[in-house]
Amino acid sequence: MTNPHPTPPDATTPARPPRESDPTLPTPAAGPQPPPAPTDGAQTSQAPATDGAQLPQGPPAPAPAPAPADSLQLPQPPPAAADGARPPQGAPAPDRESRTGGPGGNPNPAEGRTLTTDPHPHPHPHPHQPPGLDAHLIVDRASFRLDITLTAAPGDVVALLGPNGAGKTTALRALAGLTPLTDGHLCLDGTSLDDTPPESRPVGVVFQDYLLFPHLTALDNVAFGPRCRGASKAEARSQAAAWLERMGLSAHAGVKPRRLSGGQAQRVALARALATRPRLLLLDEPLAALDARTRLEIRAQLRRRLAEFEAVSVLVTHDPLDAMVLADRLVVVEHGRVVQEGTPADIARHPRTDYIAQLVGLNLYRGQAAGHAVRLEAGPAITTTEELSGPVFVAFPPSAVTLFRDRPSGASARNLWRCEVAGLETRGDQIRADLTGELPLAADLTTVAAAELELYPGASVWATVKATQTHAYPA
Repeated sequence: MTNPHPTPPDATTPARPPRESDPTLPTPAAGPQPPPAPTDGAQTSQAPATDGAQLPQGPPAPAPAPAPADSLQLPQPPPAAADGARPPQGAPAPDRESRTGGPGGNPNPAEGRTLTTDPHPHPHPHPHQPPGLDAHLIVDRASFRLDITLTAAPGDVVALLGPNGAGKTTALRALAGLTPLTDGHLCLDGTSLDDTPPESRPVGVVFQDYLLFPHLTALDNVAFGPRCRGASKAEARSQAAAWLERMGLSAHAGVKPRRLSGGQAQRVALARALATRPRLLLLDEPLAALDARTRLEIRAQLRRRLAEFEAVSVLVTHDPLDAMVLADRLVVVEHGRVVQEGTPADIARHPRTDYIAQLVGLNLYRGQAAGHAVRLEAGPAITTTEELSGPVFVAFPPSAVTLFRDRPSGASARNLWRCEVAGLETRGDQIRADLTGELPLAADLTTVAAAELELYPGASVWATVKATQTHAYPA
């Protein structure tokens, strides 16, 4: 039988449409997409073609708006597939635009749009590159520049810690492929991901608001990732059931997100991210949406899960307790730069910026040391037990400060300053006094002591700190 549509000499078969998008891995930017299959009895308008040609697909859909720069959001996955897995609406698209060409790093945006089932589809191996994460992330915006270096070995949990606007979420978006690098590089397990589109990266993401599919059960939410990696429906559901069991959620497999508690939803989101077997797990403020009691429980569970994870984990948070408990190493980012990096214990004991000192609850000063005396850059001298020379930091906790209304006589403390109470704040069973004067500092005292001293804003006091309670270290 003669085909009424013969193939023209230059015709090519369009790429197979991708499977459903993995909720943990963003979908490619909009490009030429196949039209939906016609329903029973529907007619499709077609132009005449020669023998054997498959018609090209319809015009490309307009590209969705990019995600906001200050939030890490999942782009909207494609329409429902045959098994009924439909992604949620309203999620923004990635703003990936490669430095080498069209979306996703392909110079021809009409090519390479099929979602591969291989978790490492674009290998650019570096044979001498150690396993783990090696990234130099440079992102330029109109009024902001991110320039940080991140390295981590398999099994490491790294926390990006910093104030709002420091660049933590921008860094996470760059690792996920949602924000393009202006310069720098990104290698994972010796494979360059510089021009690998987001949906092809071996990356799992747990979003701050979890972004579970509201119309799918917990089981199908978790199964969605393996399905996007090419697993059959039965295999994906089997893997999802195993992950829910590990998370202690087997009894909630058939429950939809609206009936899950905050802690349960967080564990489903984590299971969904891990079910794709990523080589890099990204967590964006994973505990921020939980109440205090639930956060305490989930923090302990999340720590156990991250300890079991054999690849690299990167956690973004502004909560120092989350960072100290969950991470092996802290990377403190301020104004788009790394200002300090180290273990939680080292950073807590040796803060190098006012922001870090406030996080860990220390008074911090910088000055020039000559023996046991440190002359501060602005203010008096502080006597310490360490004997140093040159630029140093001096730190001591607010609890080390003793207050007097009158100048103490015969005090053993060598450090004595006249101050004024700028403010008082209740912190549990303690009162935090913010002091100004010869040396701005914070002091903690009991409510009874505050009452006996008759403290109030504007009151004059004398503050003392023993040299043995200070800690000096090189700047």
